[in-house]
Amino acid sequence: MPARSMAQSVIVGVDTHKDAHVAIAKDEMGRHLGELVIPASPSGYRELLCWAKGYGEVASFGVEGTGSYGAGLSRHLASVGQRVIEVNRPNRQTRRRNGKSDPADAEAAARAVLSGEAATRPKAADDVVEMIRVLRIARRTAIKARTQAINAMQAILITYPEDLRQSLKGLSATRLVRTCARFRVSEASDPLGATRMALRFLARRHEALEAECSSLQAELERLTTRAAAELKELYGVGTDTAGALLVAAGDNPERLRSEAAFSALCGVSPMEASSGKTMRHRLNRGGNREANQALWRIVMVRISRKHQPTMDYVARRMAEGKTKREIIRCLKRYVAREVYAVLVAGKSDASAVA
Repeated sequence: MPARSMAQSVIVGVDTHKDAHVAIAKDEMGRHLGELVIPASPSGYRELLCWAKGYGEVASFGVEGTGSYGAGLSRHLASVGQRVIEVNRPNRQTRRRNGKSDPADAEAAARAVLSGEAATRPKAADDVVEMIRVLRIARRTAIKARTQAINAMQAILITYPEDLRQSLKGLSATRLVRTCARFRVSEASDPLGATRMALRFLARRHEALEAECSSLQAELERLTTRAAAELKELYGVGTDTAGALLVAAGDNPERLRSEAAFSALCGVSPMEASSGKTMRHRLNRGGNREANQALWRIVMVRISRKHQPTMDYVARRMAEGKTKREIIRCLKRYVAREVYAVLVAGKSDASAVA
């Protein structure tokens, strides 16, 4: 156990992995205090906290990978009142120049917290939005598997015997699945029987996945309405779009300092691209790409359905000489402002009710 000094403030950086985490402790001046390797388990988390407190008053934990291998540690530390800071992985150029090791990554996490480069709290992942996140994963994979099933059926039909292929030719995907699911084949005694059996299994798999997607969609509609009914009332916002934006913000959107921070998170904050006499901004290609795509869909819906405020804005900006891409970028930025206001207001109302 290290010598305890209550006068100093301790910052701990943690590099997380599936089975073990590596921690580095530093004081407020950046001086190295100690290093620890713990198992990725509740007992390991308790050991880490006890070890860190042995050096003094713990100011914060900088944890890398709070949305993956560090999720369990982040939840444990937050539950006992510790301040947890989300740390991005080190820059690739820095890694190539200085080498890569777990202690080096943990030290980089501690330095990021000390310098103020990392200052964002991780997502809480303890309420409705976390439920939405995992159900979206299940639905996305079900949709992908459903598409693979119908594509496999279409590929098999290419080599199907001509007389039987004609009976299935021209059928829509729905009718093709329904027809093939009713095939009666007891065993694969010849190539034709094996083909019919394969089509039957693929068709029934497609039907099962279709039912699964429908059930998940209904559950997502219920949860997104529960999490942010006001968000779905915005023009152009549907269940899938609302889910993507909620997941990007997390269960605790108040962790984002401002609507500008939310825009940066969604990759719609303007990036300076000026040179010489040209003064302009460009698209931001960073941030959460699913949230960015959700904002793009909202803008496209508003434009395609002739949403009057949007059309007035497009006309005005085109008269100023802006390109279509620049106008869409600006519109995404404005939509992000709308979304952030609704998310924060909804969370404040929920807290007041609680």
